[in-house]
Amino acid sequence: METVTPPWAYTLQLPRDPRAPGVARTTLRAVLDSHGMAELADSAELLASEMVTNAYLHSLGTYTLRLREMTPGRLRVSVWDTNPEIPAPFRDQRIPVAVPDTDETGRGLFLVGTCAERWGAYELGDGMGGGAGKLLWAECGRPT
Repeated sequence: METVTPPWAYTLQLPRDPRAPGVARTTLRAVLDSHGMAELADSAELLASEMVTNAYLHSLGTYTLRLREMTPGRLRVSVWDTNPEIPAPFRDQRIPVAVPDTDETGRGLFLVGTCAERWGAYELGDGMGGGAGKLLWAECGRPT
């Protein structure tokens, strides 16, 4: 008899602390390893790292990382923060233009747009856990 594992989700509340993105990456790798999805770790870590770092840099409060198995072998990485402004690549659903090599910032959302198979965003009003803001998400999966 084959064992069926239901889809899973993990949520990690992160403080506004410069160490939090590293904690998020470490947690993500541990979750993927424990669910037999280690081959997604590099892509998923990049997606999570960019979105969590943006939450740290552009919001004033805590933020949350959520990892969710959508279907077997497919992961959704979501980040909620208190800043309601949705970045253009998530709002427009277009891969952002690469930034010049001389620019010191701006590569993160380009990397998300090129590494994720799907991505999107939701503006959140009052009521979701008492907070407003936005939720950015990106998906990656095993090659089919």
